[in-house]
Amino acid sequence: MRQTLKVQIAEDKYYPIEISDSSFDKLKQEIASYTANKKKLIIISKKVYDLYQKDFGFDENEIFILKDGEKEKNIKNYLKIVQKAIQLGLTRKDILIAIGGGVVGDLTGFVASTYMRGIDFIQVPTTLLSMVDSSVGGKTAIDLDEAKNIIGTFYQPKAVFININFLNTLDNRQFRSGLGEILKYAFIENSCGYKIPLYLFEFLTLSCEKIFQREAITLIRMIEYCLNLKIAVVNQDEKEGNLRKILNFGHTFAHALETITRYKKYTHGEAVVYGMFFIIDWAYKKEYISYSYYRLSIELLEKYGFKRLNKKYSTDKIIEIMKKDKKASGDKITFIVPSDKKIVKEIKLSPIEVEYMFEE
Repeated sequence: MRQTLKVQIAEDKYYPIEISDSSFDKLKQEIASYTANKKKLIIISKKVYDLYQKDFGFDENEIFILKDGEKEKNIKNYLKIVQKAIQLGLTRKDILIAIGGGVVGDLTGFVASTYMRGIDFIQVPTTLLSMVDSSVGGKTAIDLDEAKNIIGTFYQPKAVFININFLNTLDNRQFRSGLGEILKYAFIENSCGYKIPLYLFEFLTLSCEKIFQREAITLIRMIEYCLNLKIAVVNQDEKEGNLRKILNFGHTFAHALETITRYKKYTHGEAVVYGMFFIIDWAYKKEYISYSYYRLSIELLEKYGFKRLNKKYSTDKIIEIMKKDKKASGDKITFIVPSDKKIVKEIKLSPIEVEYMFEE
């Protein structure tokens, strides 16, 4: 099964997204079609390399193996990859290939956007989370200890190849982490501006069992639905001037939580779900949403095995991190808040108001 989507950045600027369950031989052919007569550097996750290097058979001299974990998305690895590209003699006419999860994709994209002021790159996401989120849309970044994704660019790939066969070897925790980001889309669907209703909230409610069984057709449909929503947003707002901020539902709290725990305790998807619980609870208390929608929302998160965060962290430290968030404006902290069924809106709160949020 194969689905082809298109991200239309401008009238004459777009790139394809291929979603399939085809063989890895076919995937190799697709990659080769973009790399013919070009020098290439492949940045690949260590786990993916250990599992699939024999399937791909890449030249070892063209590979940079990146250790796994958010902490690897740092300036040291950025410089190592740049040095490897220089060693291989890559020019602006050549190409980078990212094979792995969001860390590999974000870091590779950032290298591509800055190496010789811009070089082509391809995304081959191998985790569920990267398939539905970070591989599409052009956000690239590296982290500092003080803040996540604080150094970055907007830079679109030449193509994205999503092959769900990678999910056969994805561990359960990382699979559920991807589901955390997928659930986000259910709450923002009607704010995305997609041309027809997708009923993602209902699809996720009814398809939970098949999703956990990793049924191929169901996974492809789910990924397609999420990407159609993301593409609709990116096509309207490539560089997060306004609408694209809705993709950060649950993320203000999530990024603070990841930062305060140094990216070691929670996966990104887990942190996003904790952020969604937090803001949904607050929205109901403030009467932004009805009780019936509040209950449906909580039940959907719980249906996928998620629970509220049961550990407390310093409110002062959390707020300090939020103030450094790239979405913050002046002395205000930005939250994306549910305001009706599948609809969200942006609100800005002062640090004092955020402190009250944690006390309520």
